[in-house]
Amino acid sequence: MLTIPQLILLLSLVLARTSWAQEQPTASHQLAQDIPYRTDSALSDHAKERCRLDVYWPTRRPGFATVIWFHGGGLTEGRKSIPAGLKGKDVAVVAAGYRLAPHVKAPVYIQDAAAAVAWTFRNISRYGGSTNLIFLSGHSAGGYLSAMVGLDKRWLAAEGLDANQIAGLIPLSPQAITHFTIRSERGIGPKQPVLDEFAPLYHVRKDAPPILLITGDREKELYGRYEENAYLWRMLKVGGHADAELRELPGYDHGKMAEPALPFLLEFIAHRTRPTPSSAP
Repeated sequence: MLTIPQLILLLSLVLARTSWAQEQPTASHQLAQDIPYRTDSALSDHAKERCRLDVYWPTRRPGFATVIWFHGGGLTEGRKSIPAGLKGKDVAVVAAGYRLAPHVKAPVYIQDAAAAVAWTFRNISRYGGSTNLIFLSGHSAGGYLSAMVGLDKRWLAAEGLDANQIAGLIPLSPQAITHFTIRSERGIGPKQPVLDEFAPLYHVRKDAPPILLITGDREKELYGRYEENAYLWRMLKVGGHADAELRELPGYDHGKMAEPALPFLLEFIAHRTRPTPSSAP
């Protein structure tokens, strides 16, 4: 009979082995980890640790689409990871880390996200991916970053890129108003809505990339999260954007909505990467 400490140790070993196995490449996919996307000589230790990304790509499908995935955590915590629902698919995933509060303040988070996107545009072809099929996504704070980089063109312009080169934006439960951590940096309470330069809503434009906004159940989400996204969607539509969608996932709260949203993300990408039927007779 095993003692309780022995059982705990055995369980820990099993979980560790399972986690390790999930991160290993397979015959159809490869994984490159901890690639620095910033190489500035004056980087802090925090930047050297956080400004790294993983590339997970299909080896048997050249010209594949790529999802750049930013993790959540309120801009104060979290680590890069490949979502389970995107493993084994015909798309690549670039999982990007970024610097966090309180080590840095806005706009550093957004600048890091833009630098990770720029790295992907410049390097994904080395893995077999298409630079015409790069999509931005992420959950919560990660969704916020993907929306900011895709809607406010100045962040990618600073990297020598046009945000309209992005094939699509799929933010999962992002803040559409100014992020609460940025508001906190300015002494603004978490329930005081703010629309300034750090709000995706501030940068609505009709020529933005195609966008799919997904939230959890409006009655279970973080306060106002569905309504923020609904307003962002509405302003895109009335502003003349031709390819904006909004989905609500009934029954799912903020923390649990990401995985069930991934099939819709993949459908959105597939619809925009499917070959156009020939019009020839």
